[in-house]
Amino acid sequence: MGISSCLLGEKVRYDGRHKLDRFITDTLGQYFEWVPVCPECEYGLPVPREPLRLVGRPESPRLITIKTGIDHTEKMLQWAEKKLGELEQENLCGFIFKSKSPSSGIVGVKMYTPSGIPSQRGAGIFGGAFMKHFPLIPVIDDGRLHNPQLRENFIENVFVFQRWQKIQKSKSINDLVEFHTNHKLLMLAHSPRHYSSLGQLVASAKRVKQEDLFSAYIQGFTEGMRLLATPKKNANVLLHISGYFKKLISADEKQELLEIIENYRMSFIPLIVPITLIKHYVRKYNIAYLQRQHYLNPHPMELMLRNHV
Repeated sequence: MGISSCLLGEKVRYDGRHKLDRFITDTLGQYFEWVPVCPECEYGLPVPREPLRLVGRPESPRLITIKTGIDHTEKMLQWAEKKLGELEQENLCGFIFKSKSPSSGIVGVKMYTPSGIPSQRGAGIFGGAFMKHFPLIPVIDDGRLHNPQLRENFIENVFVFQRWQKIQKSKSINDLVEFHTNHKLLMLAHSPRHYSSLGQLVASAKRVKQEDLFSAYIQGFTEGMRLLATPKKNANVLLHISGYFKKLISADEKQELLEIIENYRMSFIPLIVPITLIKHYVRKYNIAYLQRQHYLNPHPMELMLRNHV
């Protein structure tokens, strides 16, 4: 997992301080191996240093020191190109960037006019270059990471991308079909429309060049997974799952499950409640198809990502 170095407690910021994030180091750190990056330090600027800001338009910002007006844009872009080539060897499954940074920010970074007036917002020099170079890799900044819904979506995508990397190495049609099948309910919770179009793509696998097939599939899959799973969409998936139990559980148990799903849909209880009951029935009745669905276990339970309302 790539990460801005300051979030790990490294004193690399312009003022000589850090931005240590305990959730990142103490919680996520149990599951991720970090690849720290500090664009400004690795590019060659000292600590402490004169702060920088972005000047110009979001599509082509300039990275300029605030007081002396030194333009570091071209050299930073040259460094970024080299660094991105090195990161290709790291098998990254995601990247957590420092928010609002003129070098590392990925969204909402202030853009100034030449006279110093904030006018627009965009991505930092390295953050923007990273997203262009690795358009499929999940990214988030530390600010959005603390939004429960965005955090869950990001980490869900990280584990999906890790699984995809294994499929990509094999380039097996059978593995692609299995990947598609095992992620059916997860994709339905994000975008039924994308699941349908991906199903059509997989069905035409023998008529499409393998390279084009895999490229089109992961682009569509990534696009769908970036749409947030809402209580309404999750409830539809849970109701779909409940159909597998209709001949196995009693009328009272069926009513209880439906009530719990409805309470979740109304945001009275967290998603973990209906998921726990469903996993109990899946295990009790040994329903093989549901056991292989990543929707029921998309990430480590210890992260408690489905425990919020």
